Amino acid sequence: MLVMELMTHSSSFLLPSTPTDSRPSLTYALVVLNQRLPRFAPLLWQHAKLRLCADGGANRVYDELPQLFPHEDPSDIRRRYKPDLIKGDMDSIRKEVMDFYASLGTKVVDESHDQDTTDLHKCVAYIRDCTPNLEKSNLRILVAGALGGRFDHEAGNINVLYRFSDIRIILLSDDCHIQLLPKTHRHDIYIQSSVEGPHCGLIPIGMPSGSTSTTGLQWDLDNTETRFGGLVSTSNIVKGEKVTVRSDSDLLWTISIKNQ
Repeated sequence: MLVMELMTHSSSFLLPSTPTDSRPSLTYALVVLNQRLPRFAPLLWQHAKLRLCADGGANRVYDELPQLFPHEDPSDIRRRYKPDLIKGDMDSIRKEVMDFYASLGTKVVDESHDQDTTDLHKCVAYIRDCTPNLEKSNLRILVAGALGGRFDHEAGNINVLYRFSDIRIILLSDDCHIQLLPKTHRHDIYIQSSVEGPHCGLIPIGMPSGSTSTTGLQWDLDNTETRFGGLVSTSNIVKGEKVTVRSDSDLLWTISIKNQ
């Protein structure tokens, strides 16, 4: 029987401080898309070493972050939460927003010549290209505003998970997060029960799974076939602090985020 390498997952980026243990420290990058910011966006910003806005995501940072700090001066908040880079085809960002951040030193990259990839794709490619190979295993890209709004945008964001399957990318909204579980690995998912769960799902997008097995769920799978048009493990429930997954197909893992 083929022995698969283990891949571990944890949503410690949703905690006020990331746990310190013997494992190598993770490097977080944040990409903000043009969709309503999750209420915990300042926490993601705090964890990230690199912060990018995908085109109109800069409008969201400019307009919505001050609303999360109603007792502070909006100008102070906008200066405090300055993105390192704004990248995309620049068809959504307002000129006054672009000029404001550019005046603070934010790098602006106009890629309107490239209409074959999404703004998220462009940002992930930038992060990949500026991250040394040795550090990629500890890189996590958090994508705020990736879910909600138009379904074709959501589908495009999910497609980026597959296009960059060798990079750990987490799509986030106020309600849940999604990440890819590659079939090349078996997976241990450590549940941060104070901030996420219990509702979850394992979804085979792209191709059916002929055999998926899990532990730690209310309704575990045991060498089960999952596919659209058949069984899909949605509205499942995590039972404890750890879920294990093994499959012969790439799967999307999604879990609810608690309203703190």
